Amino acid sequence: MRAQVAVSTFLGVCPQVFRGNLRPMLALATRFLREPVSLRLAEEFLTVPVDTIERCVADACACAQHLGISATPEIVERIAREHLLAIVNSAPPPRGLR
Repeated sequence: MRAQVAVSTFLGVCPQVFRGNLRPMLALATRFLREPVSLRLAEEFLTVPVDTIERCVADACACAQHLGISATPEIVERIAREHLLAIVNSAPPPRGLR
């Protein structure tokens, strides 16, 4: 099981459950896999805080995993982009001079 999780992590799939001594290594590998996705989305969504983008990417990864979808970086990026678009489009317009 641990070998499968480690292999799937390095192939671009989010790890399921961190157990034993692999936890620090898997956490680091997962972060490195999500960073390029977060970086691309941060370049696209300049008005959204980076912390929000990183949390959205992590949530998209967890969501795909929960649904049983292979959480490849491309899938995670598409899900996170849709969530970020919803955040940006739901913001109220700036107040003008009255």
